[in-house]
Amino acid sequence: MMRALLVITVAVFLFSSCRSTRKIQTAIAKKDSIGIVTAPIENVEDSSAIIRETYSKLQAQKIAFTTFNAKVDVDYVGGDGKKENVNATLRMYKDSVIWIAVTGLFGIEGLRAFITKDSIKVINKLDKIYTGRSVAYVQEVTGLPLDLASLQDLLIGNPVFLDSNIISYIKTPTTISLLSIGEWFKNLITLNNGVMHHSKLDDTDMSRNRTCELSYDEHETKKGPDFSTKRRITVTEKTKLDIKLDFKSYGFNETLSFPFSVPKNYKRN
Repeated sequence: MMRALLVITVAVFLFSSCRSTRKIQTAIAKKDSIGIVTAPIENVEDSSAIIRETYSKLQAQKIAFTTFNAKVDVDYVGGDGKKENVNATLRMYKDSVIWIAVTGLFGIEGLRAFITKDSIKVINKLDKIYTGRSVAYVQEVTGLPLDLASLQDLLIGNPVFLDSNIISYIKTPTTISLLSIGEWFKNLITLNNGVMHHSKLDDTDMSRNRTCELSYDEHETKKGPDFSTKRRITVTEKTKLDIKLDFKSYGFNETLSFPFSVPKNYKRN
């Protein structure tokens, strides 16, 4: 269950759960890829306009919120093939806090997490252990610029690690894909009928050989913004982690509380 919580927060597992001993092919599988082409020289002006328009559309689709809360079913399969299913209650306050409570069998809460700009705190209620780490420590361990803002974007369904340095695109009648290269990742992001559908991240540091695919399905607008209620996160390095998130309910800008206290008898880790 601890691993499942870390999967949800993506604070520790995302690219650091395994270490590669062989090169992972960075090409996208045919079933997930529509290819990448650079704009022909004679169409540079038109191509630049398409890229600007698509990038602006992605920025405009970002979900703005003050608070967000959700009930999420989480299915997780680790590199060892072991499967887990937990339920998570997620609460967030923009630029302030992420609060997560994870329950397992019989609805018993096993873990609670409290993430701020500066720290990540986890209570393991089953083993009576409290773990506290600085965000700087997590960044050092993962080798990633993970912060509260990027975690909130990931959880709410906004694009992550999308750089404005877009070097190529491809367009079909129903999809358009942009390839951006940032300091940390190459990001191939695809819109289907104007809505973000898929993102593939490849580490720019080839020695690390990390790749992550994010899928966004079952979009709806009944609460206002376009929201994907079914997500899939696949992380590959030496082994493969596969996570499915099914948002059973969610709400925006409601009054929320974020209770978090550590019992005195808990062991500090």
